[in-house]
Amino acid sequence: MKPTTALHKAIVVQIINLVSTSFGLVAALAWNEAIKEYVSVFVKPYFAKGSGVISLFVYAIFITTVAVLITIQTARILERLDTKKA
Repeated sequence: MKPTTALHKAIVVQIINLVSTSFGLVAALAWNEAIKEYVSVFVKPYFAKGSGVISLFVYAIFITTVAVLITIQTARILERLDTKKA
């Protein structure tokens, strides 16, 4: 069996990262469609007819809020992991 070179390891790590990122993107797109449909079905009826812009802003605000909350939580998790290493 051949010894693994640093280049080979780097290539494998990069491929794993790309595959993981790709699946993350697919999941994000699926959630995007689900949330858009939710807004269309459950939020749009509460606004006047032709208020597509308002529902888009509601959607954008919702997504931004979720993104901020997830970012804060992941930062806290990373912080806890860093303090456990030290």
